[in-house]
Amino acid sequence: MGFEDASQVCTGILSSSDTGKKTTALSLNSIINLDHGDPTMFEPYWRNLGEKCKLVISGSDVMSYFSDPGNICWFLEPKLANAIRVLHRLVGNAVAEDRHILVGTGSTQLFQAALFALSTPDAPEPISVVSTAPYYSSFKEEVEFLRSGLYKWQGDAKTFHKEGPYIEVVTSPSNPDGTIRRAVVNREGGKLIHDLAYYWPQYTPITGAADHDVILFTFSKCTGHAGSRIGWAIVKDEQVARRMTKFMELSSIGVSKESQLRAAKILEVLNAGLQNGSGSENFFEYGRHIMAKRWFELRYIVKSNSKIFGLPEYPVEFCNFSKGTTIAHPAFAWLESKQDEDIEKLLRAHKMLCRTGTRFGSEQKYVRISMLSRDEVFDEFLERLAAIKGGTENQ
Repeated sequence: MGFEDASQVCTGILSSSDTGKKTTALSLNSIINLDHGDPTMFEPYWRNLGEKCKLVISGSDVMSYFSDPGNICWFLEPKLANAIRVLHRLVGNAVAEDRHILVGTGSTQLFQAALFALSTPDAPEPISVVSTAPYYSSFKEEVEFLRSGLYKWQGDAKTFHKEGPYIEVVTSPSNPDGTIRRAVVNREGGKLIHDLAYYWPQYTPITGAADHDVILFTFSKCTGHAGSRIGWAIVKDEQVARRMTKFMELSSIGVSKESQLRAAKILEVLNAGLQNGSGSENFFEYGRHIMAKRWFELRYIVKSNSKIFGLPEYPVEFCNFSKGTTIAHPAFAWLESKQDEDIEKLLRAHKMLCRTGTRFGSEQKYVRISMLSRDEVFDEFLERLAAIKGGTENQ
């Protein structure tokens, strides 16, 4: 899922209004924010493409509510639907042909739409919603926010034993720890939502094309364009697709066409780079190279301070996209304190904002750290982490 708590900002980031570029002025007193997954790491790639992704929209364009009246998702721009199908075919990470494609204002809206669609209006009690811990920190908040009578958060899927229907949310690769997940409850009456926001080659090996009942993707983690607020769902069942569309119709009367057209243009450029087979134009190879470099640097520092910190290990797997063996380089680092202390507090004392493990249904000895920040911020993070030599006595 793409939404993160934006209440705390990185004071080291300064914007340049005349160029639209970002500059970084970090001092020893700067607070660096690694709490949210804002994918600014990808800015240089898209900047280097120059005018290739430029889109001009005149005042008379896209004025109607309707994009494709004959489609279940009548506000989905056909160009975007086609670009999404081509993208999944080229990457090989999901089956999109002969499936219903739905567009949402990020995958957050689509998640709410899926909960609505999979619930039963006249059920005697709300349907249970679970996910394996450590689970995405916003799931609990999003399920409980409206205090809906349709569904209710029940926490960790591994400890869920309540009888009756349920919805299990499977996030794979997992946010926060980057592991590959499968459903764990597996009993009659269960319904599944697969959140595959990070199932892209820059983050993990692509081992097969996912083919589930409801799959959620987000533009922000695919290409880095979080500000466009575009997500999409791939849905098998027509009635589920109709109910999800009805939710979005009633909550926002569709999705911005300007955002959809921009997303379509960017995906078309991305797809063209994949089809050309050029390394300089292959966005996912670019992203995979940067992620691999960042993880190598982080692991070096963590290994040097192995009495203080730990990181998960990931298996070597064959990636169908890159046609070679590789390991995962997740968008987030699930950093562990080997001293069983409050690691979020420790890092905050060194002016690094991260998200504590307790928000993910885990322990305070874990923290989630974004790997997607700009180079200057990430490099400063590595320096500060390397300078920590002994836990709370250094605070």
